[in-house]
Amino acid sequence: MSLEFFSATDVGRARDNNEDSVALDEDVGLAVLADGMGGYNAGEVASQMLTSFIRSELGRWLKESGAAASPADVRRAMDICVDNANRAIFNAANTNPRYAGMGTTLVLGVFREEGLLLGHVGDSRGYRLRAGQLTQITRDHSLLQEQLDAGLLTPEEAVYSNNKNLVTRAVGVEDTVMLELHLHEVLPGDQFLFCSDGLSDMLEDDALRQILCARPALPEAARALVDAANEAGGRDNIALVLVRAEGKPKAEPRSWWPFGRR
Repeated sequence: MSLEFFSATDVGRARDNNEDSVALDEDVGLAVLADGMGGYNAGEVASQMLTSFIRSELGRWLKESGAAASPADVRRAMDICVDNANRAIFNAANTNPRYAGMGTTLVLGVFREEGLLLGHVGDSRGYRLRAGQLTQITRDHSLLQEQLDAGLLTPEEAVYSNNKNLVTRAVGVEDTVMLELHLHEVLPGDQFLFCSDGLSDMLEDDALRQILCARPALPEAARALVDAANEAGGRDNIALVLVRAEGKPKAEPRSWWPFGRR
């Protein structure tokens, strides 16, 4: 099975600088997206530190380990890399007053023969489009999501909540961070969207689905998503990664011999 990657960022209509960052290493099936936060340009620093660190460190490990690495090995490498990046951002924030309190969300995908290992921190999201159906495959680490889970808000009320951008987990804010990590099946024709809340807050899931279904070319779909988010207000920076799986799935090993004895 082959993979096609495309990424895009946009400053939006309300911000002067772009605190979102993306990084790809297509050779090892690696995609990283981050949405920074903090005063001055600290959010921009945090997100760029994170994406650059992961692309360099995890990308190198994946190249050196190759297909021989087990899913458990890759999970461990992802955890260690994010933990090291978290420490680097946390230390930078605590040694430079300009960067005090900076942090960033994260969506981290590693595509392997066994599927997509997807990790996330914060409220940046991962979606899967399969047979015309769009499914969110991450769960926001946010106060709003906790209120929804507790039944304190309905989905309709959540649309107008003032707590939309209050994350309960971020990279670099504390000396440790927990990466939520899951393995997802990847089938031929599947398309994956990773995005910052500058996209998902501006467009309902069905609008995302319609745009993706109507535009099979990834660059065209990315441009249409950014344009639609800006037309809806563009209140934040916009970052997205699109990945499409094509071809045949890996053949399952046979547990029987196809020829009988004579």
